Amino acid sequence: MFGSLSDGVNNYNNVVNAAGAIASHDKLDSIPPGTSIVRPDYTITRNGGGFLSPTTYGNLSGQVIDISPFGSTGVGAIDSGVTLTFSSAVNAIGFEVGDWGTCCQPSTLFISFDDGAPIQVGRSEVFGDVFFDGLAEVFVGAFDDTSSFSKVQFWGDGIGEFLVFGGTIHYALLDQGSLPPPNDVPEPASLALLGLGAMGIAGARRRARRNG
Repeated sequence: MFGSLSDGVNNYNNVVNAAGAIASHDKLDSIPPGTSIVRPDYTITRNGGGFLSPTTYGNLSGQVIDISPFGSTGVGAIDSGVTLTFSSAVNAIGFEVGDWGTCCQPSTLFISFDDGAPIQVGRSEVFGDVFFDGLAEVFVGAFDDTSSFSKVQFWGDGIGEFLVFGGTIHYALLDQGSLPPPNDVPEPASLALLGLGAMGIAGARRRARRNG
């Protein structure tokens, strides 16, 4: 569910195209600070409420939001993250993350859909183990062709770590059952996790419904 910026975007687009869907790409640019960021198809707010002050980071393609973890480790750090609320349902999402894995390990990234159970995106155990091309910059993507969602929450739990979210937000609505089998996801193989994201999300949502 994560990879380098360039390979991640390419793989995301390949999966969306293979599903016969149209990918939307919204670069965050010239955004004023405030309690919400209103875009044409979605709105960004902080999970626990509060102010958003867009800035830039490294090679990330657009502006970013500081989501440096606070609170407690694991799911307890959710308030430091962000919520994307879409005006129309989607089931493919992608975005950029900066400075992950540089401090305060273990450092885990989480994502949640429509207030469902948190799903672990990835985990850093030591400095640099989630770097790509020597950079602390990653693309995160996820798919679910069994359902759709209107709300996405994302956060990290490396308490004391600097962490940013944003760049360009990618989203799409895939037809149900349209994703290629995991073995058919475009290479490189290290990015096959992007395609497998659909399985992880769908499985977590099914478990949440059974437990509800």
